[in-house]
Amino acid sequence: MMNKNLIKTVARRVAAAAACILITMNAAAQLKQFSLEDLNFGGTNYHNMIPEYRNITWWGDELVLRNAEECKLVNKANGKETTLFTEAQLNAWANTNEDSKILNLGWAQFPYAGKSLVLIANKQERMLIDFKKKAVVWRQASKGQEFADWNNASKAVAYVNDHNLYVMDAEGKTTQLSTDGSREIVYGQAVHRNEFASMKGTFWSPDGTKLAFNRMDQSMVADYPQVNTFEREATYEPDKYPMCGMKSHKVTIGVYDMKTGKTVYLKAGDPTDRYFTNLAWAPDGKKVYMFELNRDQNDCRLTAYDAETGEKTGELYREVDEKYVEPLNPIVFLPWDKSQFIMQSRQDGYNHLYLCTLGMHGSRMASNTESLEVEQLTEGKWEVLSVLGFNSKTKSIIYKSNEASPIQQNVYSVSVANKKRTRIDEGGKGWHEGSTISASGRYLLDNYQEPTVPRRIVAIDTQTGKSHCILNAKDPWKEKGYNIPEYSCGKLKAADGTTDLYWRMVKPVDFDPNKKYPTVVYVYGGPHAHNVDARWHYSSRSWETYMAQKGYLLFILDNRGSEHRGKDFEQATFRQLGQEEMKDQMKGVEYLKSLPYVDQNRMGVHGWSFGGFMTISLMTNYPDVFKVGVAGGPVIDWKWYEVMYGERYMDTPESNPEGYAKTSLLNKAKDLKGKLQIITGMNDPTVVPQNCLMFLNACSEAGTQPDFFAYPGEGHNMMGHKSVHLHERITQYFEDYLK
Repeated sequence: MMNKNLIKTVARRVAAAAACILITMNAAAQLKQFSLEDLNFGGTNYHNMIPEYRNITWWGDELVLRNAEECKLVNKANGKETTLFTEAQLNAWANTNEDSKILNLGWAQFPYAGKSLVLIANKQERMLIDFKKKAVVWRQASKGQEFADWNNASKAVAYVNDHNLYVMDAEGKTTQLSTDGSREIVYGQAVHRNEFASMKGTFWSPDGTKLAFNRMDQSMVADYPQVNTFEREATYEPDKYPMCGMKSHKVTIGVYDMKTGKTVYLKAGDPTDRYFTNLAWAPDGKKVYMFELNRDQNDCRLTAYDAETGEKTGELYREVDEKYVEPLNPIVFLPWDKSQFIMQSRQDGYNHLYLCTLGMHGSRMASNTESLEVEQLTEGKWEVLSVLGFNSKTKSIIYKSNEASPIQQNVYSVSVANKKRTRIDEGGKGWHEGSTISASGRYLLDNYQEPTVPRRIVAIDTQTGKSHCILNAKDPWKEKGYNIPEYSCGKLKAADGTTDLYWRMVKPVDFDPNKKYPTVVYVYGGPHAHNVDARWHYSSRSWETYMAQKGYLLFILDNRGSEHRGKDFEQATFRQLGQEEMKDQMKGVEYLKSLPYVDQNRMGVHGWSFGGFMTISLMTNYPDVFKVGVAGGPVIDWKWYEVMYGERYMDTPESNPEGYAKTSLLNKAKDLKGKLQIITGMNDPTVVPQNCLMFLNACSEAGTQPDFFAYPGEGHNMMGHKSVHLHERITQYFEDYLK
C-alpha cells in the first residue's frame, strides 16, 4: 500500500515538474527575440529600444526641457513643467519662411541667466529671441560658416569658409583673418589629429573681444592616397597622414584683437616637432596660457604669453616623465580669485586637481617673469575624470571621479580652503555620465545609470540636500517583452599577480549551467578607453545581447593599458603595445576555462581598431586557444599609425626597433591557424587600409588564409544602416565557424 502511495506521489511531482517546465518554455517562447534593427544604432527600431531620456539644459540656475517642438521650464523642486515657447511660436515671431524655418528646438541655448533670451539657428542665421516680449532682438548671418564658434559676451562669431578664418561682430561686420588657407594651411580647426583633447581651433577671450586660433601648416606631411570609388572614374582624394617617425605638421597660435584689428602670433619659437595644446585665457584677457610638449612627449611645460605683443611672459610649470606626459585639460581660473587656477596633472601617478597661485616673485626658470605656487587639492589612488565647474558661494570645485570604485563615476565637490571632499550625487553608485551643474554651482542635474537602472535624472539642491526625481526610466526591453540575458561583473588578477582587472560577462539567453557554450571574448584594450563600468548592463554593447540570444557566452576584460586606473596601469604597455595586454587577456581566458559551462574548444575573439590589433595578436600568438576571430580596422604595424598617438606609446621606429618588430603582426601572419575575418572601411582616415592590405600580403606569402571584407567609402566606423550590415556579417562569421 505504501509503495502504491509512493508511486502516486512521485507521479504527481513529476507531472507538476513537467508542467512547470512546459510553462517556463512557453513563457520563454512568448518573449520577443531581438534583431539588429532593434539593437544596433543604425537600426530602424533602435530609437525605441534605448532608455528614455530628457534633453535638459541650464538657463542660469533654471532647468529647461528641450523637445523638438517646444521648450519647457522644469521646476527643480517638484518637476512641474511649464511651456516657455513652441517651435511654431518662434517661427511666427521670427517671421520665417520655408527656407528659413526653425525646424528643431533640441539645440536651443539660453546664454544669459535671468534674461528671457533663447539663441536659435536656422539654415541662414542665428537669432536671439525674447520669448517674453515675443520678438527677435538680434540676428546674425550664419550661412556657409564652418566650425562656427559664437561668443555670448560680444555676440561675435569665428568661423571658417573655404579654408580661411573669419570673424563677424555683433553688427554683422566681417573681418577675414587669413588669406592663405588651404588643405595644407589649416586655420581655426583642431590640430594634432585631435590628440591632447584638441577638439576645436578657436578660443575666445572672456569678454569676447580677442580670438586665439590655431594655424596648422601640414604642407610637409605626406599624403595617404585615399580613393573615391563612387565617381564614374575613381578619383584621388588624399588625406594628410603623418606616420610614426615621419614629418609632422607645424602649429602656430595667432591672436586677433577686434578692437585694434591686429593679429599677432605667439612667439613660442620654432614649432617643428612640438605640440601646442589646451589653450586658456587669463580672466582679464591680457594673457594666453598653453601647454607645450616636445615630440618625444616626455617634457611638458605650462607657458604664458602676452596677448597684445605675443611675447612669452613666463614658463610657469614643468612636468617630465621617463615615458610620457599627456596634457588633456586647459587650466581653469577660479571665478572668485583671478590669481588662482586649477590644473590637472598625473604627477603623483593619478590624475588630480592642483591649486595654482600666480605670483611675481622671481622664478625657477631664468626667463620667467611670473612664478607659480602649486598645491595638490585631491589625492588618492583614483582619478579625477572631469571638472564640471565651481560653486562661488562655497568656494568649491565640482568634479567627477572614480574614487568610489574603478568602475564608477560619481560627482563630488572639494573645498579650496580645506580640501574636504563631499559626494553630491544621488546614491553614490553607478556611472554619472550626463550630470551637469547650474551657473552658480548650487544645483546639480544628476543624470546616471546603474547596472539595473536604465536611467535616472534627479535635480539636487546641493545646499539643502533636497532633490526631486525628474525621470526614472523604465527598462525598455522588459517593457516590450524581450528575452533578456544575464549581465554580470567581477574582477580577477592581472598577469602581474597584484593588479585587479574588471570583467563583464553576458550569459546566453535561457542559460543552463549544465551545458557548454561557445564563448567570444570581445576586446579593445587600448589607451583612452574602457569597456566595463557601472552603467546599465555594466555598459554592455548591444551586439553582445544579440550574440547571447544566439547561444553564445560573451566575456569582456579591461586589461592594463586601458584608462582611468592611474599612470602605472596605463604605462605598463609602453614601447610594447599588445604584449602586456595579451597576458592580461589570457588571465581572463584562464578564468573562463575554469568555468564548467565554457566550451574550451569553441572560443572566439572580436575587436575593432586597437581591439582589431588585439584580435589578430591573440589569434596568432595563441592559435590553439582561439578558433575564430573577427578583426575590424586593425593596426597591423605601428609604423603605419599616426605620429601623436603612436609615438607616445611606442616612440619612433628608429628609437624602438625591437618594440616595433615585436608588436608587428606582419611577422605573425605565418602563425594564423584559425578562421580570421578582417574588415575595414576602405577610406579609413584613422587606421589607414595599408595596414590590412599588407597583412593580407604577408598571409599570401606565408600561405595562411584570412577572409577579408571592405566597405567602400566608409571610414574607421561604419555609419548609418551599414553598421547593421557589419554586425550581421560579424555574427554570421561566428555562426559559420564557431558554433
